[in-house]
Amino acid sequence: MLCMAWTSAWAEVERGQVTNLPIPRFVSLKAEEGNVRRGPSLSHRIDWVFTRRNMPLQVTGEYGHWRRVQDRDGQGGWVHYSLLSGVRHVIVEADMTALRVKPDPDAPVSAHAEAGVVARLESCTLDWCRVIAGGSKGWVEKRAIWGVEPSEIRD
Repeated sequence: MLCMAWTSAWAEVERGQVTNLPIPRFVSLKAEEGNVRRGPSLSHRIDWVFTRRNMPLQVTGEYGHWRRVQDRDGQGGWVHYSLLSGVRHVIVEADMTALRVKPDPDAPVSAHAEAGVVARLESCTLDWCRVIAGGSKGWVEKRAIWGVEPSEIRD
C-alpha cells in the first residue's frame, strides 16, 4: 500500500515536456548575466537582465532549449537553458539569519547572514537546510531562505 501511495503521488507531479523534470523546480543562474526574454527565442525582446551569478530561480515552464523562470519576487521570463545550473543556491530572506552548527534552534551559532546573501544549498531536512555562504557553513531554518520547496528533503 505504501508503494501505491508513493506511485500515485509521483504521478501527480507535473513534468516538463522537454526534460521530464518536475515543474516547478529550482535552479541557479550559471552566468554573471542572463537575458530574460518575453518569449522562448532570440527574436523575442529582452525585458531585463539577471545580473547575479548563482541566483536561485524557479523554472515554471519549458519550450525547446528555453526555460521560463521567475525570481523570488515573481519576476521572470524566458532564458536559454545554457545559462542555468542544477547546482542549487538559495537567497537569505531574513536579516542576520543565524547559521547554526546543527539543525536545532538551541544549537550554537557559527555565523550570521544578511538578507539577500546567496548561499550554496547542501542538504535539507523537513525544517532546516545546510548552506555555505562566504566560507561559513551552517544550518538555517528553511523559512528564512528562498530557493527550496517547503517539503523538500535533500541528502
